[in-house]
Amino acid sequence: MDVPMNEPVAQSPRTHGLQGAYTDDVQVVALPEKSIILIGTAHVSQESADLVRTVIEQEQPDCVCVELDSRRFEVLAQPKRWESLDLKEIIRKNQLSTLMVNLVLASYQKRLGDQLGVMPGTEMLEATKAAEQHRIPVELCDRDVRITMRRAWRTTPFWRKSLLMSSLLFSVFDTTQVSEQEIRDLKKQDALSDMMEELGKEVPTLKKVLIDERDLYLAKKIRDAKGERIVAVVGAGHMPGIQRTLKEQQPVNLEELDVIPPVSGAWKWVGWSIPAIIVGSILYIGFQKGAMAAGENALFWVLANGIPSALGAILAFAHPLTIATAFASAPFTSLTPVIGVGYVTAFVQAYVQPPLVREFQSVAEDIAIPKRWWHSRLLRVFLAFILPTVGSIIGTYVGGAKIVSNLF
Repeated sequence: MDVPMNEPVAQSPRTHGLQGAYTDDVQVVALPEKSIILIGTAHVSQESADLVRTVIEQEQPDCVCVELDSRRFEVLAQPKRWESLDLKEIIRKNQLSTLMVNLVLASYQKRLGDQLGVMPGTEMLEATKAAEQHRIPVELCDRDVRITMRRAWRTTPFWRKSLLMSSLLFSVFDTTQVSEQEIRDLKKQDALSDMMEELGKEVPTLKKVLIDERDLYLAKKIRDAKGERIVAVVGAGHMPGIQRTLKEQQPVNLEELDVIPPVSGAWKWVGWSIPAIIVGSILYIGFQKGAMAAGENALFWVLANGIPSALGAILAFAHPLTIATAFASAPFTSLTPVIGVGYVTAFVQAYVQPPLVREFQSVAEDIAIPKRWWHSRLLRVFLAFILPTVGSIIGTYVGGAKIVSNLF
């Protein structure tokens, strides 16, 4: 069958478009103005890293595209980046929860790397090194991971968010061994298609943000890369979507994919309605029953929030000043959705007992061992963030329920 010259074609890896014969992990998409060699990889596989280098060295493309953004590239290229973190500045910018998620992922990746002898993302780093050695330009084609995570969080229904958080917590202490054979199985297109289909059924919005949108984003960036012959290194799970987008020449608006959805107006209303109800109830009690009754309810609110939050700080083995701060600040931070008590106590803990440099070096290992959370100054900052927050949440519901019931 004749194929029109202006129609993109996905070619077999052994077609004349390639200099060498490779595995089925390598596919070619011929566009009118350029030829794109797609390499589908497993992110934890030495075989993939070797294949990437081989293809780049043999094909000598005009450009090498990789499934990385600038932050993930920095993570791979500078494994000791944790040592330079300014923890207090991170807390000040309300980014401590983001750091915790990154550390959990780093810990999981390290365990996989220790089991298989190769760190996740090695094939991407190998691609950049091979390109640099042959003086080939490199394009980082993935969307900023922070935008991806925020879009995923904002578009995930509330009840699914709890499932995601529990899955993340489980992964911290998961010790399941992963074999090379399992990694090879994951590279198979049919197995990956099944996984993506299951993810789509369970959490459609999550699959849309993590997979479908990034397929479009990667395809657009790869298509726009300079040169007539492009090598693109992507996870095998993205291959079908990228190929489809390239072959069909689908229009992609990168600006739309970079927009972070705003917080729902309903959630803002809920966030401010709780403190409004509490304060309004105390004022109404004062109007109906007098200043003494209002004072008693206000005192109950202070104790209901301060005591559980302080107990959380005690359970974290936090500094005495942190414990006192938890007690004093919880009654007030619980009346505003702008900042939680956890950020206040974490900042104080980091200030009075700064983490040691060696703790940043070993945090990926320490985070997977429960008892080390109380021995490490760094992880104790996280405990001083989590446990007082939990205490304040409990206190808010207990104190709020009591005060509202006193209206009647």
